[in-house]
Amino acid sequence: MYLQEFKKKADIEENYKIKLEKGVKILLAWYGYGSYKGRSFVLFEKGGKLYEVNASHCSCNGLEGQWEPELTTVKALTHVLEEGDKFYDYYDGHDEAEKSLKRVLNGLKRKGFK
Repeated sequence: MYLQEFKKKADIEENYKIKLEKGVKILLAWYGYGSYKGRSFVLFEKGGKLYEVNASHCSCNGLEGQWEPELTTVKALTHVLEEGDKFYDYYDGHDEAEKSLKRVLNGLKRKGFK
């Protein structure tokens, strides 16, 4: 699922200045703008494990150099959603991104991810 400035895998690669590895399945990719700044969240599955990438920038830079996947879990992401605003309310599409992540997490729970 791609939101806001991300429409396809190539947009992730272009904005982060990376080449995604084979076997990466994008589950959710969001890139929103607000007040001359940008913020991004990417959730992907590879080899049966979940990874997330979080990045942000000011008006003079982009997302390049910030592709740092972190191992994550459904439980950890659910906790973050329950405790705060993962997508920061001043970025475009933050509500849609939050709702979409909840749907993705529910789907992952049904598939047995914890």
